Amino acid sequence: MTGELRADGSVVFTDPDEANAVYAKGFFGTLVPEGHLALDRYESVYLAEMGRIEVRTPARRPVAWPTVFRRAARTDSGFPVRYLVYRDLRQRGYIVREGPPPLAFAVLPRGGILHKTPSRFWVEAVSERVPFDLARLFDLAERAQAARRTLWLGLVDEESDLTYYRIRRPGPTGVVFPRPLAAPTEGWLSHDRVTVHDPLAVEALGKDLAYGSRVGARLELSLLEAAHLTETGQLRLRDTSTGRPVARAQLTRRARRLDRRFDERLAAYRELRARRLVVKTGFKYGAHFRAYPRSPENVHARYLVHALPSGYTSSWPEIAGSVRVAQGVRKEYLLASVADGGTPVRFLSLERIRP
Repeated sequence: MTGELRADGSVVFTDPDEANAVYAKGFFGTLVPEGHLALDRYESVYLAEMGRIEVRTPARRPVAWPTVFRRAARTDSGFPVRYLVYRDLRQRGYIVREGPPPLAFAVLPRGGILHKTPSRFWVEAVSERVPFDLARLFDLAERAQAARRTLWLGLVDEESDLTYYRIRRPGPTGVVFPRPLAAPTEGWLSHDRVTVHDPLAVEALGKDLAYGSRVGARLELSLLEAAHLTETGQLRLRDTSTGRPVARAQLTRRARRLDRRFDERLAAYRELRARRLVVKTGFKYGAHFRAYPRSPENVHARYLVHALPSGYTSSWPEIAGSVRVAQGVRKEYLLASVADGGTPVRFLSLERIRP
């Protein structure tokens, strides 16, 4: 079966019998009037590489597969990366079509029939050399969610190996209903933590509300927890060295000096607590928080959460490593996007998958 190569790397079959034969074996191409079949660049390169079609120029000169590939790549610098994802998905048995802009592909479920089975997945193809862009991923996830599609990201590394991620907008929630202290307790501020000594407050905050860590008879709070408890009127601070009261603004200034992302972390912490989750440090896993749907005494953490500014960009290896750690300990990895001023806080879930 022989098709004609066009300037943009696509291939057209003008013989109706050949057109129908190519289309029938995997729903390749788009049938047009007069029984012609138009293959897009991905389909043209794939079928030529697999040896399922022959390609000629308009002057009927044979065209080898490398030339078909180079023609497609010449018209689109991002083609080689996207083609690797297209090729892999086709090899896995999926029907793959070009996606709605700005996404690369729309993918039918296995066994689906073109024009009868709706696409289930939208797929974006990205090179690991392209910066991780949090705002763009939120945009893609929200587009997919609005269209009731599952968003996959095909990440191509420098050796042309693929890693797939499912990306979605979750709504993390727990069942821990806060019961504020009847009256504020006293906390003593040292360099980077706060200590509570009152036995009733230690019991209420440390056990019932799962704040801090109990060390002997006292409760050790992080500056983040102390800031939240101060905001909610449950804690009054004094300086350990001087015994003088410490205003909330003083605590915030100190925390900012120690942690340049304190405001973002506090906003995310506040939001997670508002969603009735128990929030503990995620330091041992390289994340800001572990979040539990109920008491840590009864369940393992469900989420690892990292708080970032809404315009955050980074390298993909950093993100890939964090997702791997989270799934290695059976937790869902969430990025908390914090807008200027601390609100709104939005969550994005990244999960490594095998399509």
